[in-house]
Amino acid sequence: MTPYCGRFAPSPTGPLHAGSLVAALAGWLDARAHGGRWLVRLEDVDGPRCPPGMDELILGQLAALGLHADEPPVRQSRRGERYQAALDRLAAAGHAYGCACTRAEIAAAQARLAGPRAKHGELVYPGTCRHGTRGRPVRAWRFRVDADGEDGARVDWRDRRLGAQSQDLAAEVGDFVLKRADGLWAYQLAVVVDDAAQGITDVVRGEDLADNTPRQIALQRRLGLPTPRYLHTPLVLAADGHKLSKQNGAAALDLGDPAARLSEAAGHLGLALDGRGPVGRLLAEAAARWPHRAATIRRFPTEGLSP
Repeated sequence: MTPYCGRFAPSPTGPLHAGSLVAALAGWLDARAHGGRWLVRLEDVDGPRCPPGMDELILGQLAALGLHADEPPVRQSRRGERYQAALDRLAAAGHAYGCACTRAEIAAAQARLAGPRAKHGELVYPGTCRHGTRGRPVRAWRFRVDADGEDGARVDWRDRRLGAQSQDLAAEVGDFVLKRADGLWAYQLAVVVDDAAQGITDVVRGEDLADNTPRQIALQRRLGLPTPRYLHTPLVLAADGHKLSKQNGAAALDLGDPAARLSEAAGHLGLALDGRGPVGRLLAEAAARWPHRAATIRRFPTEGLSP
């Protein structure tokens, strides 16, 4: 079997909060339970949204919590050549194409078709530029979602916690963006290329990212890359019941008491720690309990969590 390799991949648009710590801790524990490696990748392709120094702040937060990566961190902002090579391969094989549409044009086309919006909140692209831009300049590059196979554009996969999952990419997503109109690389392509390049066998991340998985699997298949195992952890909810996130003003972790923060995160994962003593002892205790917790992973609660 391929040796286990997991990763924690925060976007350095703001400091870690309670929700991101839950995902980081779960990934670290899962790697340790499998005798594998745990890596940190800074997903900073969206440079304008990443304040200077935020990457180092996040690495410092992880260090204060005792969550040390087994290799130096990788920064996506330095890997553009890899993404371009993958896009070139997809385009040469007819799986990607240039798109001249603006967002307003896509919205108008969708309104005419009376089609549904995708679950992830984006507009379902109607395929306007599939056969060329009619002389208009290319703004973005899109992945062609093929719906003519035996299963159409449906992607079926299994999550270690959520169980069997399925999504019809054609109906729910459409041809999605690989390179944006502003020249920045889209998350979907970058994460697939990097997971393969780093030998990631297991992706442990928050449940809010589960909806991205079918697009990433479709890309993996077209690029001939392995598909990792996936485990999506329960979300930490804000007081209003919505997902705790940087976008809705989630507070940065208060690391005046790292042991307490670790114990709170472990509690969301079904591991009761006493919250006292050095972080090394708490992590060792959590790691010793994780194999049993991972074996009963489907029993994780899916709602009612709070920061």
